[in-house]
Amino acid sequence: MALTDARPSDVVRQVVVLVGSALAIVAAFLGSGAAGESQREVGDGALATDATPVAPGEPAFTIWSVIYTGLVAYAVWQALPAQRADPRQRSVGWLVLGTMVLNAGWIGVVQAGALEVSVAVIAVLLAMLLLTMARLRGSGPRGALEAVVLDGTMGLYLGWVTVATVANAFAVAVASGAPAQGSAADAWAVGALTVAGAAGVGYAVWTRGRLAIGGAIAWGLCWVVVARTTGDLLSTPAAVAAGVAAGVVVVVTVGVRLTRRGTVHPAGA
Repeated sequence: MALTDARPSDVVRQVVVLVGSALAIVAAFLGSGAAGESQREVGDGALATDATPVAPGEPAFTIWSVIYTGLVAYAVWQALPAQRADPRQRSVGWLVLGTMVLNAGWIGVVQAGALEVSVAVIAVLLAMLLLTMARLRGSGPRGALEAVVLDGTMGLYLGWVTVATVANAFAVAVASGAPAQGSAADAWAVGALTVAGAAGVGYAVWTRGRLAIGGAIAWGLCWVVVARTTGDLLSTPAAVAAGVAAGVVVVVTVGVRLTRRGTVHPAGA
């Protein structure tokens, strides 16, 4: 689409998305604990890696560095004149901005100690990511760069937030008095991790095997296995459930991806 087809609202979108990415980085800085308590220290450690049987190990959270880098790269790329009137950017630009604002809001809510509210915020964030992916899957990227900075970034974002939503909800339940250890906690953990795995399978079918989504979910689940077998809160049932769920997500995602060959479909990471 030619630049002559651009609207004033397109320029506004480009600028605001770029500013939103800066907000996301500032929020991430605050959430890291560089200016106070980290996210996993607030609420008497409710979000710590050993607080619940579904919490991923600490290294799992390094995926945020990749996601934030991708969001900033997308924000810069979409601000280029060539993307101004692109229908795909018009379709998802505001949604991507919304996810960045919600993520910053989640960090602020957690820092304020309002853990119950954090569940509602992350649920809305997950819903917005699903809507973004629904729009992306309807058309393919126009090149490898777009496939990486937009489709790939949002795929990682959706996959990781899916795992984080399960972990967040479980953490709030434990902080409210539910047991963190024992047979009841193990049973609930197995159920929660099964839900995360089922979501990964559903995403694989829905998005025709987008690797970024399945990879992010498997990443989070694998670090649950590590945390439950080597950390302070050990749980064989949770470790087995997370490991099986991760394996199923990988197999189904790759399987669906391979079966796409020979069919007409939009491309995507």
